[in-house]
Parts: sequence; C-alpha cells; structure tokens
Amino acid sequence: MSRSNVALIFGGKSPEHEISVISARAVAAQIDPQEYTLTPVYIGHDGRWHKEACSREVIGTDLAALLRSGTPASARERLEEIASKFSGEHFDFTAFQKATDVAFLVLHGAYGEDGRIQGCLETFGVPYTGCGVTASALAMDKALTKICAMSAGVEVADFMTILSSDYFRDPAKTCDAVAARFVWPVFVKPASLGSSVGISKVHHAGELRPALDEACRLDAKVLVETSITGREIEVAVLGNDEPLASLPGEIVPGSEFYDFEDKYIRNSAKLFIPARLTVAESDAVRAAALTVFRALGCSGLSRIDFFLENGTGKIILNEVNTIPGFTDVSMYPMMMAATGIDFPELVRKLILLALDRKP
Repeated sequence: MSRSNVALIFGGKSPEHEISVISARAVAAQIDPQEYTLTPVYIGHDGRWHKEACSREVIGTDLAALLRSGTPASARERLEEIASKFSGEHFDFTAFQKATDVAFLVLHGAYGEDGRIQGCLETFGVPYTGCGVTASALAMDKALTKICAMSAGVEVADFMTILSSDYFRDPAKTCDAVAARFVWPVFVKPASLGSSVGISKVHHAGELRPALDEACRLDAKVLVETSITGREIEVAVLGNDEPLASLPGEIVPGSEFYDFEDKYIRNSAKLFIPARLTVAESDAVRAAALTVFRALGCSGLSRIDFFLENGTGKIILNEVNTIPGFTDVSMYPMMMAATGIDFPELVRKLILLALDRKP
C-alpha cells in the first residue's frame, strides 16, 4: 500500500507563531514514516508559504530552548533569518493540492485557528485535522464561545465585550463603563488570541487603561470579564460524531495567572494529570466539555478549559482551543496520554479523523 501524504502546516501570521513551530517539531517526530510521507509547510510571519527545504530547517530549530534562554523576539529573529534565505522560492499551490492527502494543522491563533486556513483547504478539496470553518471561527471568538456555551446550559463568567474602535474613540467612557459594571479584579483579554497573549489581570481602576491599550492594539474586539477564584481545569476532547473526553488536567500557575511566560519561558506552573478531583467532579467537567464541543460544532480535537469555583463548586467555562499546543509542556497530548492514547497514536487518530470527514 502507498503511504498517505501528510502536509504539516505551521508557523503563520499570529503572535503565537513561535509556539506553532515548537508544536510542529513535536508532531513531526511522532508521524510514522512507514505509514505517512511527511511534507512540512512553513508559513512565515509575512504570510509567505515555504517549500520543504525551508520548512525542514525551521522544524530543526530548537525554539523551545531558545525561548527559555532568550526571548520571543530573539526566537522570531532566528526564524526570519532562516526564511530570508529562501525568500526567492515559489510555492506551487496546484502541486500542493495534487500531492496532499491530508493537512495536519498546527497553526495557533489568527489565520490558523479561526477558520481562514480551514476555508482555504476546503476550497482546495484537501482534508485537514481539527474543527471545520464554522466551529473554528466561533471558538476563536471568546465572546461568541461564551454565548454558545450559555445557550447549551454551561456557566460562564460575567463579561463585557468592547470594540477596540469604540475604546480608542473614547477611552475614558469605556473605562467608566467597566468600573460601573464589575468589582475588581477583572481580566482583560483580546477576543481572538490564544496562548494568553495580551491578557492582563486588572486589580484596580489605575491598571485598566494600560490593559485595554494593549489588548485593543492586538484585536478588534476585547473582553472584560470578572475574575473567578477557583482551580483551572482542562479537558482534551478527541473525535468527530462520538467524541471522547480525556481525564481532566489541572494547572496551578507559577504566577498570578497562567500567562505566556509561565507556559513557555519560565515553565513554572505545576500540572496535575489527572486533576485532583472527586469522581463526581471529574465526570461533571468531562460532561461539560462534551456539551461545549457539540454546542460549537467541533470535530477532530479541542481543549476545553474551565474553572472549578471555590466555595460554590460551579464548573465555569473559560475558553476553547481548537488547535491546542503540542509542545513538550502542552496539556492536550499529556491528558490524552493519561487517558490511554499516547502521542504517536494521537497523531494517527487525528489524521484518520480528518480523512473520515473528507467529502
């Protein structure tokens, strides 16, 4: 039997570019060469698609070590240095379409996790891993995610949606509206970014404007939401029509909340897999994850993040990641491994689930 051709698409134009490269390196190491022919496809910061020579050199770069010894900026410089050596090459999309049996997506954030690349691949007629166009777009928008979850009976934190254009037109008016609505502290989040990029915890009115300035520069829509005091619980979901919810995992942040540096640079958070829950709590949070997965119309995979509120025991949705990280410190593959699906088998299942959805 001939091997299936898998295009591993990574990089992209989002602020999570470097994390995507680290995820791609981990996935590439788990794809069985006896079963699949791997073709890495790197998308640079500028949106340019790169052929195999550049893509393999990028994957060979140990960005995880570079991030921990340097900064995101130095990692970005290294990637741009590699891409510049191949700036004159031409990517043949027709050849890509003909040669690709399935695309494995590890594009985090905007342009990769928001339905855009999914729509592009559907136009090409190329099957791909993960959620479809609609679910990807819904889950990428934290406000729309909350609305869908609420309609399905899952609790969410109280929130306010702010358009960045409205904020920059009259910052004082927006700040006054937030102060009138919430009790401190609150979180300020770009609506459509992941990996905790641009998120700030605001403890008092004096911190609000800098937080909104940063978030509104990164996204056209921003969320302000009440701070939930509780434990951070995550569930990995895998499947199409009959999805499987993993054993939950628990994160104890090394800083005030689980931010970008805590995840990828300091690596100081404590992870508990399975989470320290009773059987009833574990069952309830897994059921809530499946409810959210189905409410959004997800397929393939998603990581569903919750809070278990102190005192009340309420399960409160935080957010949904339709292309979660696959790095060495990422919760999704670790939770699946704890549920009996190791990394190589997880990669294989994701490819098969993508092919199962092929029209």
